[in-house]
Amino acid sequence: MQKAYKLSIIYYLVFSLLLISSAVMLFEYKIGFSYGEVVDYYLGNEDKFIPTKSTSGILKTALPHIFSFGLISMVLLHFLVFTKLRYKKSTLTVIYLTFLTAILEIFTPMLIVNGFEFAAFLKLLSFFVFLALILYVSWLLLHSIVYD
Repeated sequence: MQKAYKLSIIYYLVFSLLLISSAVMLFEYKIGFSYGEVVDYYLGNEDKFIPTKSTSGILKTALPHIFSFGLISMVLLHFLVFTKLRYKKSTLTVIYLTFLTAILEIFTPMLIVNGFEFAAFLKLLSFFVFLALILYVSWLLLHSIVYD
């Protein structure tokens, strides 16, 4: 692998780590990490003065996330395809899981506001699994750069 290619991957990994860190902090600050906090955030809570989220409001939030989640996933997974791991079946599984969890993370609020409160568990699970997969792919890329 060329030095310039390795350097660009390292820069992207640093920015990805910063993005993941800010995502965790914002999610905790804005929504929270418990089932009740997720339900309250989307369905509202009069006692805590939290308004109910509308479908159009969720869609306005989802639209930029579709682009950004797709972009970070595509770039990281694209880099992964250029490593020695490209022919492993597990790499294909990681690719599919990353995009599936990104889609679930973006669209589970629609389920919550439309009466499927159990989707709050799915929202939390997809959030953490998506971030874990991004971190795992980042680690694989860093490992391939260092030991290549």
